[in-house]
Amino acid sequence: MKTIHKIFSKITLLIFLVAFIFLGCEREISGEAVVASFSSTADVFIDSPVGMGSDFYFPYAGSKLTAWSVDENEAYQGTASMRFDVPNEDDSNGNYAGAIFRIEGAGRDLSQYDALTFWVKASQGVTIGEFGFGEDFLENKFRATIQNTSVGTSWQKVIIPLPDASRLTEERGMFRYAAGTQATNGFGYTFWIDELKFEKLGTIAQPRPSISNGEDVTVNTFIGVKINIDNLNQTFNLGNGQDITITTAPSYFTFTSTDPSVASVNSSGVIEINAAGTAVVTASLNGVEAKGSLIINSLGSFSFPPTPTRNPDDVISIFSNHYTNTNVDFYNGYWQPYQTTESADFSVNDDDFLNYTNFNFVGIQFASPTINLTSLANLHFNMYIPNEVPSNFDFLVTVVDFGPDGVNGGTDDTRQQLFVRKTPSIVADSWMTFEFSLNGLTNRNNVGLLIFENINFSSLTNLYLDNIYFYN
Repeated sequence: MKTIHKIFSKITLLIFLVAFIFLGCEREISGEAVVASFSSTADVFIDSPVGMGSDFYFPYAGSKLTAWSVDENEAYQGTASMRFDVPNEDDSNGNYAGAIFRIEGAGRDLSQYDALTFWVKASQGVTIGEFGFGEDFLENKFRATIQNTSVGTSWQKVIIPLPDASRLTEERGMFRYAAGTQATNGFGYTFWIDELKFEKLGTIAQPRPSISNGEDVTVNTFIGVKINIDNLNQTFNLGNGQDITITTAPSYFTFTSTDPSVASVNSSGVIEINAAGTAVVTASLNGVEAKGSLIINSLGSFSFPPTPTRNPDDVISIFSNHYTNTNVDFYNGYWQPYQTTESADFSVNDDDFLNYTNFNFVGIQFASPTINLTSLANLHFNMYIPNEVPSNFDFLVTVVDFGPDGVNGGTDDTRQQLFVRKTPSIVADSWMTFEFSLNGLTNRNNVGLLIFENINFSSLTNLYLDNIYFYN
């Protein structure tokens, strides 16, 4: 019995050791399996879409939904290409062509590549507004775009460098495009794309990132304001002497503030103003310092305009957080070549304000549809002039009715001009309230435009506007 017991004990010990080793190995394998990897497939379209799934084409709003197709009669290489039919500008089904190509399902690991490439040609010489990748209609986190690509009638290769491939480990946005008829007098055309894929060219060099278009921009602002860093670019040399600049999403950059207690900045390039003072925001991309900066001058707490108290039933609002605004086509039409006014609109504690900089004149249009002011014959707006009022201040507001045809610039338009002269009540760094009667506007049932402008060589360059509305 003693011998049998010893044998049994040895067998039991052996089984225990084997199980221990097996379980130990299983734990080790399981630990490695936690590391997930994504497909590194380079091809996007080679005679047909590659690994995109069945639902991958997502057109932009207002574009022609049927602009894209597979053409088996045209190809740079192989048997087919992608065909894009850009519609006439008056096409009721969409006046341009534009969409994203998004993988249905898990994204791809593109970190081993340095460029998206493809071959393209068109039915005539044209300029295509935008080509790019990284837009998925979700976060659009790594969107990258080249603009105004000249395309001829023979096949040519287009190269779009990846701003920082190491960030593209799970990307679903394989391609994006937008093409209109601005350069063809409104007439449609066709272009083809073939051999769309990611490549490791090894010739992409000399990265030169920039923010604020490479300029050192000073911004005067207030506590509670959030500012989006814009004009983000990355420039590369393609190895053939040609430089190419990509409009780049903020997520490619690493942002830094010299004083986060004054102005902090997150990974999406949003600056939040926290206290009075000065801070400088800079950036880098893939370890390369970006040219340009934002110098933040926080002036402290923001002064809000008076809260409107009129009954909403007696108001048609153009711009106000306190009322429901009518449909507005634009708050700054930027009428070239004479207009210089730019927009630097901002929000303080979720209250929005129009900010016009480099001001000479600006138009706010609300023509879709126009509004009837027959019973609301008064205009109200609040204005704030930061820093100081120019000595030659002279300001004009024009209200335009488009007449029976409802068209801006027609022969039946009427307008009323409202003058704001310099008086002791025109002060800086304080909200001013202006109210005017529109009884001088003979027709008021197709009003569609407000114009604010300097007159008589006034040198006002910066102003805020809020609570623009018509009332009874």
